[in-house]
Amino acid sequence: MEVYYAYNYATAGWMALQSVPLLLFPRMIVTMLSPEVRESTLPNHIALEIYFSRSLGFAVITLGLITVLLTGSIPLQTTFSDTSSNLEDPTAPYALPTLVITTTYHALVSFYCYTMWNDIGNFGFGISCIIGSLLAGSGIWCVLFATSDGRISRKTGADKRTSGFPFKNVEADKRKAGKKRL
Repeated sequence: MEVYYAYNYATAGWMALQSVPLLLFPRMIVTMLSPEVRESTLPNHIALEIYFSRSLGFAVITLGLITVLLTGSIPLQTTFSDTSSNLEDPTAPYALPTLVITTTYHALVSFYCYTMWNDIGNFGFGISCIIGSLLAGSGIWCVLFATSDGRISRKTGADKRTSGFPFKNVEADKRKAGKKRL
């Protein structure tokens, strides 16, 4: 579960890091991402660019905070009751859907940044592609491996969902043969 919580905090941190320049320096961001050098002559265009940049910054930081809250990384309680009964399942009920949505988000953003990096060659798109791909990969890993406790046998300690394909499980075959004799 440590990878799962690390993924949640890394997602929130990456989104917060992306939103800081949008909130603090919107005119610089718009100027850096513009394909041609231009001078803004109309103050309405500048105000519109600043508005969209800051709105996107607030949306990205909000998405990062919601990710941390909905996945159960920060336990939320509505009452001050005893929480000892909730210690068995530390994840929130919306953990898996939030994990899938943020993983899809990271995959789509990293694909977009990759296409822009190939088209324009901007270093920022390359870094965003690499970090987004790492977060998408760790999100996929969490979806595949960190979302289930498995079905662990109390007698043998092995996972009951495993099969013998493509290799034979000699120990399991011995136990089955021993049970048939009894």
